[in-house]
Amino acid sequence: MTHDDPVATRRVELGERLSAVRARIVRACETVDRDPAEVTLIAVTKFFPASDIDLLVELGVTAIGENRDQEASAKLGSVSRREELTVHFIGQLQTNKAASVVRYADVVQSVDRPKLVAALDRAAAAHGVRPSVLVQVSLDPDGLGRGGARPEQARALADEVRGCDHLQLRGVMGVAPLGADPGQAFAKLREVAHGIRAGHEGATWISAGMSADLEAAVAHGATHLRVGSAILGSRQSHR
Repeated sequence: MTHDDPVATRRVELGERLSAVRARIVRACETVDRDPAEVTLIAVTKFFPASDIDLLVELGVTAIGENRDQEASAKLGSVSRREELTVHFIGQLQTNKAASVVRYADVVQSVDRPKLVAALDRAAAAHGVRPSVLVQVSLDPDGLGRGGARPEQARALADEVRGCDHLQLRGVMGVAPLGADPGQAFAKLREVAHGIRAGHEGATWISAGMSADLEAAVAHGATHLRVGSAILGSRQSHR
């Protein structure tokens, strides 16, 4: 490899960062006596090019996360090994974007209201697909912040998803509040997840934890981690 080969240089950088994140996950699992194989790493690739996604596939990544429909729909068409990836849509979603998102997203993690459930079900029926869905739970004390249904509303929303013919209920997703103890937030998410699972046996996923707080998420039962900057670096430098 020479410094004149930017692709090779980027591959090495991504490989080193990915190895460091995987090592963190292993250590976090060891701490709480969990099997690392229970945890799926989702590389959050928003603002990064399709070429990075192809390199991540070469490095063994099997799941990516995108949160902007316009960017994701354009970019994923250029990913050469798309069939090897599970694509998670993780951003807040407007109902009028549902038809676009179901064309490429295998999983929609940010379902937070009945109108969106209905829009996704209609769109999935029209396109002949059956995406997996997570109920996004707001973990902010005031119920505001970065989207999500209030914890007390999550079970009813899960019931609505389960009643749809073209959606598969998989579990819950949450984002720890800024400036708060992520452990407390993820403990609440786990409690909500268990309540939903009691009524819906297949809803076993808990998507929680990002670059800064993945250890706390693992400690509280996360099955899916959404990690961006720790793998891909500063987004600003690649926009």
